Amino acid sequence: MSADRLAIILDPTLPPGLLANTSAVIGVGLGALWPTLAATALTDAQGRSIHNSANRALPILQATPDAMRALLLKALPPPEGASVVAFPQFARAIHGFDDYQALFPEKDLANEVIEGVGLAGPEKWVRSLTGSLKLLR
Repeated sequence: MSADRLAIILDPTLPPGLLANTSAVIGVGLGALWPTLAATALTDAQGRSIHNSANRALPILQATPDAMRALLLKALPPPEGASVVAFPQFARAIHGFDDYQALFPEKDLANEVIEGVGLAGPEKWVRSLTGSLKLLR
């Protein structure tokens, strides 16, 4: 199965370093769920090989934390063939995944500040959630 459309939505008020970090960890999450998005070996004219970063467009969009929370809640549960990766603000203060995993069940995403959301899935579904959002510039 393949994700037809991708998007990452971020809070544009975050400082550049946090924007980069949030986008990166969401991208890692999407890539882990959809390994067909990348990992194609490419070789240059001199025989040096790398793996591609992505095989389709990945727009980075912007939304306020409130709008992202509403988008996230609308996206859940995702339809079959779709995935949602979110970055709640409380995760930033946690430095180990075991701690994050232990704390997460105590949280209610409807009451959390959401700093980023990644979507992968059917084009119609992703567009229905992101169609009105602007690119992050």
